[in-house]
Amino acid sequence: MSITPHQVVTLHYVLSDVSHTGASQVLDDSRARQKPLEYLHAHDNILPGLERALAGKATGDTFSVTLAPVDAYGPRDEALVKMLAKTAFSGAELSPGSRFQTEGEAGPQIVTVLAVEGDSVRVDMNHPLAGRTLGYEVEVLDVRPASRAELAKGHPLPPGTEHGKVEDRKVL
Repeated sequence: MSITPHQVVTLHYVLSDVSHTGASQVLDDSRARQKPLEYLHAHDNILPGLERALAGKATGDTFSVTLAPVDAYGPRDEALVKMLAKTAFSGAELSPGSRFQTEGEAGPQIVTVLAVEGDSVRVDMNHPLAGRTLGYEVEVLDVRPASRAELAKGHPLPPGTEHGKVEDRKVL
């Protein structure tokens, strides 16, 4: 079965930063975590460029794809580096490299602390992978039609669930 809209796709991937010349840096490996990715195709669950590359693939296919920033997490925007009052962090422990998730205009947003300067904090509101060219090595493990409940929710549901609730199971 080929990947088309409204299908649940299960895959393994290795994600690398290929922005710089020389060796690429592995950022994530689903096999190493022993957890494949499962997503609902054509429901904006994964990066647009990766979803386009998966369209038409089938169970057992393996491929590589390189995504420019525009097809991944977008270009870096230096206007998203800002100074905020330390009080905005509700007493959280702050140090360079600390990351927080906040609610942005377009949904959840990751904020990275760059520096703590007196009563102010310099933060970067770009996604940590913004501006990077990313490489994916992908193996498609399974493709199946989505259930009505999955289509309604907009994402795959765990096995044994119907309408978002775990079914009662009797032990014999």
